[in-house]
Amino acid sequence: MFFSIIIPVYNRPEEIKELLDSLLASNYTKPYEIVVVEDGSSIPCQPIIDSFSTQLNISYYFKENSGPGDSRNFGMRKAQGDYFLIFDSDCIIPQNYLLEVEAELEIEFVDCFGGPDAALDSFSKIQKAINFAMTSFLTTGGIRGGSEKIGKFQPRSFNMGISKKAFEASNGFGNIHPGEDPDLSIRLWKMGFQTRLFPKAFVYHKRRIDWQKFSVQVSKFGKARPILDSWYPEYQKPTFLFPTLFILGFVFSIAVLPFGFVFPIACYSIYYLLLFISATIQSKSIEIGFLALIAVTKQFWGYGLGFLQSFIKIKCLKQQPQKAFPELFFKVKS
Repeated sequence: MFFSIIIPVYNRPEEIKELLDSLLASNYTKPYEIVVVEDGSSIPCQPIIDSFSTQLNISYYFKENSGPGDSRNFGMRKAQGDYFLIFDSDCIIPQNYLLEVEAELEIEFVDCFGGPDAALDSFSKIQKAINFAMTSFLTTGGIRGGSEKIGKFQPRSFNMGISKKAFEASNGFGNIHPGEDPDLSIRLWKMGFQTRLFPKAFVYHKRRIDWQKFSVQVSKFGKARPILDSWYPEYQKPTFLFPTLFILGFVFSIAVLPFGFVFPIACYSIYYLLLFISATIQSKSIEIGFLALIAVTKQFWGYGLGFLQSFIKIKCLKQQPQKAFPELFFKVKS
């Protein structure tokens, strides 16, 4: 099997250097290629790519900005491999990653897989707190952190693989962003392809974002979900409502507190205490434990309000997704 690693990048040359340095340290000895797709960046990373050209089998393409999904498709069309591995540019790859993927595919081949994300000790405290919010069983059910207990696993494009056969059959990612990952997974399921979690094929996901960017990001996640539910109603789940119910319940608990009803706010207090204890133990840092509470709050409020706004526009008012939320759709030239 010949792997092609596909990396879209947009105005982040410093990230590409870290990612390529990590691949250079890989203990995988078989040939593979790296395809970097510059998505219309104003700060190109070609000088960085050129500096690795004698050490890695790497190619570089520049195209007009059309979003990460279309850039991944572009890279897969240019690639020579029969299995594509897709990373975000803000990932750092462990030495044994390719060996873990190869071993999983040899044990039980699957046409599409996803892997978890983790945090390095060198990450900032905010990055570690956000990583906890995105991967903890207490927040997302652990579906980004290595658990496969909630339904079928939907790979995330920061760390996923797809066979050339599945890519050609599905035409790859759509132009919604975020949301292109579950959209592709569901289309693959409907075509008879399987997806699976590779729990040991994790990456270190650096997420170079601040609190404001994180809030915007999770809000978009929330807005995308009712759109996907309207496209694929057979795959919608009650758990998608949890963040919205969480914030509505919190508002209710505050509203009834002056009337002597303390039980609702007590439940929230216990939940936040569990979050703090879990994040503190995991990170071995009380400060990160407190920062994790901020991250989880921003995650739930951003996603929950985004979901509620989208639910009203898409489900209740029957608006067209592209008109209701044009910021979620990239224009792709045919």
